[in-house]
Amino acid sequence: MTSATGTTEPGATDATTDVLVVGAGPTGLALGVDLARRGVDALVVERADALFPGSRGKGVQPRTMEVFDDLGMADAFTAAGGRYPLVMLWRDGQRLGEHQMFEPVEPSEDAPYNRPWMVPQWRTQEILHARLRELGGRVAFGREFTGLTQDADGVTARFADGGTVRARYAVAADGGRSAVRRALGIGMTGEQLDPYPSMVADVRLTGIDRDHWHIFQAAAEDAPEMLALCPLAGTEDFQVMARFAEGVTPDLSLEGVRKVVAARTPLAPEDVTALLWASSFRPRTGLAERFREGRVFLAGDAAHVHSPAGGQGLNTSVQDAYNLGWKLGAVLRLGAPESLLDTYEEERLPTAAGMLGLSTRVHRGEAGRGRDTTQLDLSYPESSLSVETRGDLPEDALRAGDRAPDARVDGVRLFDVFRGPHWTLLAVGRPAEAPEAVRIPPRGAYAPGLYLVRPDGYVGWAGTDETGLARYLSAVGASLGPAR
Repeated sequence: MTSATGTTEPGATDATTDVLVVGAGPTGLALGVDLARRGVDALVVERADALFPGSRGKGVQPRTMEVFDDLGMADAFTAAGGRYPLVMLWRDGQRLGEHQMFEPVEPSEDAPYNRPWMVPQWRTQEILHARLRELGGRVAFGREFTGLTQDADGVTARFADGGTVRARYAVAADGGRSAVRRALGIGMTGEQLDPYPSMVADVRLTGIDRDHWHIFQAAAEDAPEMLALCPLAGTEDFQVMARFAEGVTPDLSLEGVRKVVAARTPLAPEDVTALLWASSFRPRTGLAERFREGRVFLAGDAAHVHSPAGGQGLNTSVQDAYNLGWKLGAVLRLGAPESLLDTYEEERLPTAAGMLGLSTRVHRGEAGRGRDTTQLDLSYPESSLSVETRGDLPEDALRAGDRAPDARVDGVRLFDVFRGPHWTLLAVGRPAEAPEAVRIPPRGAYAPGLYLVRPDGYVGWAGTDETGLARYLSAVGASLGPAR
């Protein structure tokens, strides 16, 4: 495992930028990548001296893989990870049997990624950071945010080193204990999901196969002391997750990890050969009261905190960045009205609330890890950006607000057509006056009609002809074809 480090760049002590992103986790880095490819000057700042070193959020859901595909990183993520192994249940030192952690989702032409892909979080962040640097973006490490002020033209952020950064907009991507959110006075409501403390650690170990995610159940069914050993795809490491009795403080040292592994599995203490990273936590939920305060936006864990069950936290966070990135780019570079930024909270707050509910149900065993957890069916039907002008549609019709599915037409993938920071007008089995329209025959979910696909891959406007299309494009400050 490697880590990326950096220092504050020359001129960053008292810098100016279009967008200041506080936090270089998956959210902040994904937003930095999206802004960089749009030609937006953005500075990502990180309190730590290096990227996060642990595996914590290791599941990349299919919809997030589609996002990474659009951002030019699908091959890197595919190479860096692998499929989730079957779960092997153990009790009293005996194997009880195996099952799949995630319910299978059938592959289809409209969804090229149909299963969660395991990539340790540290590797996800390395890939994002490399892509950001490739696009000319930057991260200033070792910069601790301490406060901010706002005015009509921008935000001035202060840092522990005495420096400031002046930006037109700022984004809090600094985690569940967000210093930016606290500085804004935005509350977060939620609940403790589990009274029992937990530990997560990355280790090297021997003596057990890497073909299974090994889950060792407690001797008594109602006891909390379970332990799981998950081989981390693309590495030689295992992730250890252990739950303890109420009141116990997990020992995060190598000896502490060895002790709990030896006590709950057939392995000996010396089978744990190295401890790479460890942390303790109590599963909880949290949802910010609002996702925007003036020129500052909340994204990722700063806006919503999930149970790790179901693998929704990191993925919902990346979706936040993907939603906000194109809107900031449109306002800052394409002359879109600033009101477009109001739709970030309009779309993402209810989505985050819905995903919090799902991950909580999975945590409690009330829902499985099936189609809903892939995030392929998330949509924005109530958004002011979703304008459906057709009537009498069948129940399963593709509508404004829905994710625009993939399809192959004459050997060309629609996702390849959509890729890039532009809007796409699909003319399906219909003539279109717009010379930029992509004309295809009816295919899959695409019935005859016109579909205007947003830069983040959702249908913004749909109609039988171009009536109202120009008005919609003007309202959102959009133009068709490649980004300018």
